[in-house]
Amino acid sequence: MNYNFIAIEGNIGAGKSTLAGKLSTDYNARLVNEQFEDNSFLPKFYKNPDKYAFPLELSFLAERYQQMKNVLSSGDLFHDFIVADYFIGKSLVFAKKTLQPDEFALYSRLYTIINTTLPPPDLIVYLYMGIEQLQANIRKRGRSYEQEIPDEYLEQIQESYFEFMQQREDLRIVVVDANNIDFVQNPAEYERLKKIIFTPYEKGIHRIKP
Repeated sequence: MNYNFIAIEGNIGAGKSTLAGKLSTDYNARLVNEQFEDNSFLPKFYKNPDKYAFPLELSFLAERYQQMKNVLSSGDLFHDFIVADYFIGKSLVFAKKTLQPDEFALYSRLYTIINTTLPPPDLIVYLYMGIEQLQANIRKRGRSYEQEIPDEYLEQIQESYFEFMQQREDLRIVVVDANNIDFVQNPAEYERLKKIIFTPYEKGIHRIKP
């Protein structure tokens, strides 16, 4: 099965950008990286989530939509497919856990309007890692504003991802247990992960534990 658009998903620190970058190099894919580091609300949110959650989530939604619209609406003669380190559906995943109920209701309406104009990925690969491993990865990459993310927040985001995926039987979603896969330093394990990703799948959730 040929995929024209693959999205790599996962919790904070799961290795989404790293994997997407490696796949884009190996398969001549157009790489789409989320520009989260340019969001001025992100450091403020981690310090004061109640105050900055709504503007943060709105700004992320606008940025993700604009980027995806530009990429997916333009032809590309030089790449074989698109691989992104996010799916715009993550906007709902995070907003559900960070916003108040009335804010989330409004946000969901805006998301629905926007989402209908974008084609979904042909495949979503969700890299599952336990909280301890995520925190180790977060410490290793050393972004100052991430160093005090509590375990509880990562657990809430993980739970929200699972709830979202269970409701999207219209998508092809592969959940890979990546706790014991070092696809960065171990070439054999990376090759094994690639075989998992490029296996033909029907729509629905497919759980893989290598």
